[in-house]
Amino acid sequence: MISFTADQRFLVTGASSGIGEGVALLLNELGAAVIGIGRNEERLLAMKEKARFPENVFLEQKDLAEDIASLPAYVKQLREKYGKFQGLAYCAGMGGIHPLRAVDLPTLHDIFNINYFAPVFMAKGFADRRSNNGKGSAVVCIASAGGVRCDPGMTAYAGSKGALIATMQSIARELAPAGLRVNCISPTLIETGMAGDIERAYAEGKYPFGLGQVSDVANMVIFLLSEQARWITAQNYILDCGGVI
Repeated sequence: MISFTADQRFLVTGASSGIGEGVALLLNELGAAVIGIGRNEERLLAMKEKARFPENVFLEQKDLAEDIASLPAYVKQLREKYGKFQGLAYCAGMGGIHPLRAVDLPTLHDIFNINYFAPVFMAKGFADRRSNNGKGSAVVCIASAGGVRCDPGMTAYAGSKGALIATMQSIARELAPAGLRVNCISPTLIETGMAGDIERAYAEGKYPFGLGQVSDVANMVIFLLSEQARWITAQNYILDCGGVI
């Protein structure tokens, strides 16, 4: 059984809702200390109220796309505040349908900022040997099945997630000599507050076990952050219930 201790600290972005909230709560339930990062303070507080051990949940309100170049310094500030980190779970993200005929440069910038540039610079900060616990520390990024098998209209989103997957595999090989592990998880449609009627109708009949749940992704994140995944790095795990039927 996977378990953590309170002196194992994990950064979780997007912790105010969806997959990020699920990851933060599960890490906390298993004994870890969680630094939950999100834009919405009210939702962060609501997440903490759900925690089994709220005294081990620490909240940081932050818009990661506001000053991306400063994110390594931001991670350093968090390390000085809380101590070294065992892991980083990057769960923040931005979706949307943007077909080629409608996409524009500002839209591409917005989506790439939060889906690609921010996780790269958060990983850069975490990889600093002064910020992590060394061998066994891990990064897990939530990418998307759309970054591998793309549907029409996903010009911006699929591009950002595909770039994230490729970059994290390169970073994983760069950091392996230091004993740090880096992996991606690429889910398809997950039942979160972001999933609307259109998405549910699209998914109907395509997934034999129904829509994925937050817990399906969170369990995989926790495994990859844990010692049980000590021999796993530079991987991208697609969670799509077997693909389209």
